[in-house]
Amino acid sequence: MRVVSGIQPTGNLHLGNYLGAIRNWVRMQDEMEPGSECLFFLADLHAISMPHEPAELYQGTLEMAAALVACGIDPSRSVLFNQAQVPAHAELQWLLGGTARMGWLNRMTQWKDKAGKNREGQSIALFTYPVLQAADVLLYQATHVPVGEDQKQHLELARDIAQKFNNDFCTEDAPVFTLPDPIVPPEAARIMSLRDGSAKMSKSDPSEMSRINLVDDADTIMRKIKKAKTDPEPLPSEIGGLEDRPEALNLVTIYAAVTGDCPDAVLAQFGGQGFGAFKPALGELLVETLAPISERFRELKQDREVLDAILARGAAKARDMGGSTLAATYKALGLVRG
Repeated sequence: MRVVSGIQPTGNLHLGNYLGAIRNWVRMQDEMEPGSECLFFLADLHAISMPHEPAELYQGTLEMAAALVACGIDPSRSVLFNQAQVPAHAELQWLLGGTARMGWLNRMTQWKDKAGKNREGQSIALFTYPVLQAADVLLYQATHVPVGEDQKQHLELARDIAQKFNNDFCTEDAPVFTLPDPIVPPEAARIMSLRDGSAKMSKSDPSEMSRINLVDDADTIMRKIKKAKTDPEPLPSEIGGLEDRPEALNLVTIYAAVTGDCPDAVLAQFGGQGFGAFKPALGELLVETLAPISERFRELKQDREVLDAILARGAAKARDMGGSTLAATYKALGLVRG
């Protein structure tokens, strides 16, 4: 089993990133059977598909590496690297460009969402980045890719590209690419904004009060939770009572996700109480959970030499792991002697 997943190094990690993805990465790393591997990468090549500041991108890459290690990703057990140090990602994307189809990319819902009405004004990279996503996982013969609901379509595209390439250029008994399967962790929590229970918690939200950043100190966490949007009704004793109460449901979901309980268990404890009692309890729980992560992150952030070394070692491993796939792709396309 080989698991591959990536995250863009833009902005601080927040609670939604941690509970929805990063914590599951750590679990997969810790529970991986002998002989299996995890590769986690910082998608800095994907980041240039949108307007960006170069200095901020590089600094963000280092900070994201620090955050992932602080959350529990162990560079001695997982391969942690950034795409830019492994040119084979971009190389394979171009080689797959003859197999991917315009119609497939036009149907990508994230392309439609991000491009909006000004599609002609968007970068080519934004349109073709699903092909780079395919290259990211196919390069390493990934067997499994952790995906959220919004990424399932992109993994299906990767499988379509791999299947068509194998059909067009390979014999049945010697395909170049493995078709990766999705991993959708059932316990992955969907964490919403603290200001709007109908919108996902996001680092792009202009309001700092909408999210809990993993680097927030104890006072900041408590202040954000106490000011989180709620309603005047007390908490019910069962989850059904939170229907049409999105902000209340979000806070209960966060508490349940952090403790590992189900929402009904949380409501069994706090049902009948108001948010004047629940919010401080939630704030204290988050402070206790995030304090070690925040402390470790600040230590790592100050040691650029260590972070550079972690990414360099991971990139060297990744280049070695992807080399045979890249060579086989060139050979299958007739670009080198067969």
